[in-house]
Amino acid sequence: MSQTEEKNVIANPLIVLREEFDDWAILFDPDTGNTFSLNPIGVLIWKQLDGHHSLDDIVTIIKEAAADVPSAVTGHVQAFVKNAAGFGLVRCEEHRG
Repeated sequence: MSQTEEKNVIANPLIVLREEFDDWAILFDPDTGNTFSLNPIGVLIWKQLDGHHSLDDIVTIIKEAAADVPSAVTGHVQAFVKNAAGFGLVRCEEHRG
């Protein structure tokens, strides 16, 4: 996935997000039975995967919402999306302005 920051990412609508009391969450894929845990920043990223936000937009949202964001945040978001795509949790499409 090259140039992912220019792509909009869309979460698979079949994936279930269950938020826990401590701001962590679990993703459940009913097709495979796989579950994935998300920390609070992962939850924030997941909620932006609506097709309306580029990865650059998501990085900006993280910087606005969290303190002490590492300088490598863009790479972390790209890795999150790449891993999620590898499990079929998301798909990418070209950014449309």
